[in-house]
Amino acid sequence: MQKKRQRQWRKRWIWFWVLPIVMAGFLLCFYPKAKPILESNYARFNQIPVDRADEYPIEQAISTTLYRPVGRWVGRLILPKQEEMQRVGVRTSGTTSEDWAFFEVQVAPADVQALVGRVVRLEWSQEAVVQSYVWAGTRTVRFTAATAASQRQGNLHPERLDRRVQVGPLQSLAGARPNDDVVVRLEQVEVVWPQPELGVSAPPYHLAEAESGQEPERAPSSRDDTPVLRISQEPIQVTGRFYGLVSILGPTTEKDSTAISTFCSNRRSCTGELFRVRHYNSESQQFDGAVDVVRIPQVPHDRNGVYRSTIHQLEASPAGDEGWYIYGAKDRAGTFVVQAIAPRSLFRLQPDTTIVGLEAGKRYLKRQHWHDPEAQKGKVSKVLVDPEAKQPEAARLAWKEGDRALVVHLFGGIGGARAESAPLGMVTGHFAYGLAQVVRDPFTRELQFAIQYWQVYAHNPDGIVSGTMDWAAYMGNLQRGWLGSRPVSDVLVKLEAVSRDYNFAGQVLSPLQALGLQLDIMMARYRVGDGTGSAIVTPATSCVQDSNQALYSTIKQIEQQVGLSPMIQQWLRSHPTDRQNSRFQQLVNLGTAIEQQLVPLGAVRPDWQQNAVTLAGIQTDRDPIRTHSLLAALLSWRTILPRRAHDEIVRLFLDRGAQLWVLRTNQVGGWDPEIQPSAPTILLGRFPAIALPVSRLIAAAMTLPGLRDWLVAAGTLLIYGLIALPLGFRQGFLTWGQPLITPLRLQDRIGIALRAAIAPALVEELIFRVLLLPHPTAGIAIQTWLLWGMFSLLLFLLYHPLNALTFARFGFPTFLQPTFLTLAGLLGLACTVVYQQSGSLWTITAMHWIIVTIWVLWLGGHQKLGIRQRIEKAEEN
Repeated sequence: MQKKRQRQWRKRWIWFWVLPIVMAGFLLCFYPKAKPILESNYARFNQIPVDRADEYPIEQAISTTLYRPVGRWVGRLILPKQEEMQRVGVRTSGTTSEDWAFFEVQVAPADVQALVGRVVRLEWSQEAVVQSYVWAGTRTVRFTAATAASQRQGNLHPERLDRRVQVGPLQSLAGARPNDDVVVRLEQVEVVWPQPELGVSAPPYHLAEAESGQEPERAPSSRDDTPVLRISQEPIQVTGRFYGLVSILGPTTEKDSTAISTFCSNRRSCTGELFRVRHYNSESQQFDGAVDVVRIPQVPHDRNGVYRSTIHQLEASPAGDEGWYIYGAKDRAGTFVVQAIAPRSLFRLQPDTTIVGLEAGKRYLKRQHWHDPEAQKGKVSKVLVDPEAKQPEAARLAWKEGDRALVVHLFGGIGGARAESAPLGMVTGHFAYGLAQVVRDPFTRELQFAIQYWQVYAHNPDGIVSGTMDWAAYMGNLQRGWLGSRPVSDVLVKLEAVSRDYNFAGQVLSPLQALGLQLDIMMARYRVGDGTGSAIVTPATSCVQDSNQALYSTIKQIEQQVGLSPMIQQWLRSHPTDRQNSRFQQLVNLGTAIEQQLVPLGAVRPDWQQNAVTLAGIQTDRDPIRTHSLLAALLSWRTILPRRAHDEIVRLFLDRGAQLWVLRTNQVGGWDPEIQPSAPTILLGRFPAIALPVSRLIAAAMTLPGLRDWLVAAGTLLIYGLIALPLGFRQGFLTWGQPLITPLRLQDRIGIALRAAIAPALVEELIFRVLLLPHPTAGIAIQTWLLWGMFSLLLFLLYHPLNALTFARFGFPTFLQPTFLTLAGLLGLACTVVYQQSGSLWTITAMHWIIVTIWVLWLGGHQKLGIRQRIEKAEEN
């Protein structure tokens, strides 16, 4: 007995020690561990001195015939310290912002060349409209816990702006990256020289005065001759100071001492970074100019192992057959270092293919635009689409110098051995708007496109800064551009109603300028995360959502300007036949269509509505007015996925006669065998058998019918009744008053009506209309849509007798009778017509339910289907 007790005690003591050990091991294994701080791509890219300002002397001995400056004013933004913000300058009234930054002048106009190398103060024009924009984009910055968590994931946030008050657009741009390396081009600059004896600014020194030959009066230099630069629009981010047009001949044979092997993959052969190039000769119009040696750096791969650009076989790229624009500056050794590249062929007004006609254009956008991107790797394509031209040459000649176009930008994903993740088969991509203008190239004197983007961009590990960007800075930059690693589409949309300004008796309206202003405000807000320091992507707030929010705000602003201006109203009434009037009516109609696209449920998101009021200058509230709720996402669901928003916005313009240039690049530059271009997709896009029906279901379910849609449904229902009732009574298929002879209880009638709403009404409409037919907003040609409608109607008719012979035996022999099939065919036809007009699941379900319920409860249907007998049998069981 004693031994037994001892054994029991020993077991208890064992469990006494074992249980804590097991629990401790469990805690060690499953207790949340501190996540490691990830390195940003920006830090990786800075391992080589491609963008480091101190690597490039301010004084550049550069040939003006071989290279040209990227702008009249180019320089580096420097964020003032907080004490400098308080010390420099005099605070003005509360209506004038104190947002300013230092500007290191790297390129300046000829008449102010003495400013090159100097650091001047850059501030905003004091015009009311400019100050309104500045205040709308001004926030006090306080980093949140979410921002800190995002930083630990390797995303770059403006940490130098944390705890600063009244951070405006210039400060947010200058402080976006930690190293003061944001290089910009300034436009619409005025130079204000100081008056030392008064200690205040002199009257503005306008560049236009110098260009006209008038020598401005400058203040004496006894105290300080450093001027202030004032601008009226957001600086444009650029890469490099100078650019040239060259043909890349290949790597040099001379020994290259650069540490390129550090950054090259072991799976590829690496060449040196020195390349022989031949410059374009403006006189001969050929690449027979001077031969030069430039450095094209091999940048390190990002943290996913992907090279944003590679110099491997760069000279053999088919995209460079017509030459490359190279952007950069000379280093301390006097070698021109390439910081960005751009294929000349992409911008020339010479299309590879011209498509004329509306339906042909729609087919191209739907079937060929992103078709088989893997086969197009390394190539550039340009397709001109003109829905109204009769001949291809007429379509090309319609684009003239000075023409402007709205850019609709979309990039895809990275596939191949280094593929990025594609959850649920989706390659979401990225959406943005931009501005393109037809200009004359200074090297070739030929017409080409100059493109800049309005990039509403969330904080990211690459150091890409939300803002206005030149094409070379966003796409061609060797370190963070997307030219070499992603497939990209830029659709240039020219519709006179949008691309041309209006002048109503001296009052000018510019839709593109208004959109640019709204996007400037949105981009500035993104740079500081609306004061949180972090712009985080959610279904309700993202590049595509907020870019289109700005478009919505533009529409509202123009409507308000026109509606509240007696002068414009009078002009429109006085010039009913003027072409400008017809253009404006087209703009109004386009605005209505775009608003329906952006607000598909008919209810405007609260943050969009409030922003539209705020950005139009009606309200001065500058608190964060964003929302991340599911309801907000649902209210603007058409703009959640970039691919869908891109396709539908472009189609809206094309339907109204817009001319399009579709510029496509597919991982252009050097050859990287480890990646493949991957097209952006809609929901479940890599599984088309699932994606197509799911997208159709979402579109039909999320399209809420308006008054017009219900009126169309009611009218169609009336026409159906006028045909079906006489036919059914004449054939003896319909009988009146049967529920009174064979009574059904109230609860039975309610149950029958409720079940009919689900089956057959909802189920059959889902199958035979929604899933089988393209949604009316899909841009399908009407002839194609009618063929699908006939096919679905045929299946709808065949379904009923087959169902009666198999699963729904209660329908035998009713579902086989000719009169029933005739009435069912008319029902299917009516629902098809209503669906084509409304695009809503709910209108056709309601029609189907009303017709079935009336037949079953009042016109003898319950007897033909044996409903009373089935109810009694169910009650007995």
